Amino acid sequence: MVYLTRRVTFSASHRLWSNHLTDKENYAIYDKCANPNGHGHNYVLEVTVQGEPDPRTGMVLNLTDLKRIVNEQVVDWVDHKHLNYDVPWLEGIIPTAEMLAIKFWERLAHDFPPGQLYEVKLHETENNIATYRGKA
Repeated sequence: MVYLTRRVTFSASHRLWSNHLTDKENYAIYDKCANPNGHGHNYVLEVTVQGEPDPRTGMVLNLTDLKRIVNEQVVDWVDHKHLNYDVPWLEGIIPTAEMLAIKFWERLAHDFPPGQLYEVKLHETENNIATYRGKA
């Protein structure tokens, strides 16, 4: 099995806030990330597919296709956006790195053959990374 990864970057802002918590609870949990105006990150997104290289092409997947899918399904929607307000398919979620990784997976999964999408890894900062490999 070969794993092929495409790495992309994008910038976006968000606010971490739950309507299921009190104001006091939100600030206690999310601290400065609960800032009413939000805050931003320079994200790094890694999308990994898996498979055996095609004997005719030597590729698991053409990198041009991988790049196109990642851009069309995720990056074009989120780059330089406020994730709480500007992205319809993120409406109603708390845009933590964990939830974004899941939502990005959901957007990407339908563009690959079943089982080819292996992993979505989102670097929110150098130190905070969320990885999602779909439902078990």
